[in-house]
Formats: sequence, structure tokens, C-alpha cells
Amino acid sequence: MEANPKTRMLILDDEPIVCKRLKPAFEKLGYAVEVFVDSTEAMARIREKDFDIVITDLKMKGIDGLQFVDAVKAKSPETEVIVITGFATMETAKDSFKLGIFDFVAKPFKISDIRVVVEKAEQKRKASGRPLLSDRAQQSARGLDG
Repeated sequence: MEANPKTRMLILDDEPIVCKRLKPAFEKLGYAVEVFVDSTEAMARIREKDFDIVITDLKMKGIDGLQFVDAVKAKSPETEVIVITGFATMETAKDSFKLGIFDFVAKPFKISDIRVVVEKAEQKRKASGRPLLSDRAQQSARGLDG
């Protein structure tokens, strides 16, 4: 499944190798991808721009992954958030789902595994009839949102 070329994705993981592997994989599928290894920088970016899909680690230096998820969902409840972590516990999974994440993926994972989850998030968005956040931002800028 190819992404809408306007689908905006943010990836946050303090392990540079994870970002280095995910960015080209999703760009190849047509996503507009921004990657961050610093949670404070990613938080600043979330305040500036809406994303359709966010993939974030849970355990990071600086801002905790759950705090980041909470900030993303508070600003843009429509954003589908996928949590990736090497420290998967039942408690962190429950806490993540309480915040409204789409799915939870344990590390290590294969690119194909996370791609399936992202595709399901895209299908959910399309089935709900919600426009891409990037489309809404363009309509708002042109004064077309009513």
C-alpha cells in the first residue's frame, strides 16, 4: 500500500539506527518523514506542525515517551500514534492505550512488521473519513475550512 504523498509522519527514537532505518523505508512508500533522536526537539516540532502518523519510542532521555504521546494527542487527537519500545511491559502498554495510541510494537522489530501497523493506521484514518491533517492545514490557510 502506498501512502498519500502528503501523509506526514514523525519518528522519534533516541537510537539513531532506528531512525536511519525507518526514514528511507517510509519515504520510499511516499510518506513525508521527519525524524528526531532528541525528544525535546521533537516536542518543539509537534507544537509547530501537525502529523498524520507519529512513531515514538517510550524510554528516552529528556521527555518520556508517554509525555510525548500525551502532548501529541492533546494537540491533535486525530494523529495516529504508534509506540515502539524495547521495554514492553503490560503496564506501559496499558498506559499507552489509555492515552489513545493506535498500536504498540516491541523492539526489536522488522521494517515489514512496523509497516503493517502503519498501513492499518492509514486504513483506519481513511475508513473514518478524516482528511489528512496536512490537507486540513492547507484548507485552513486558504480560508476553506468554513
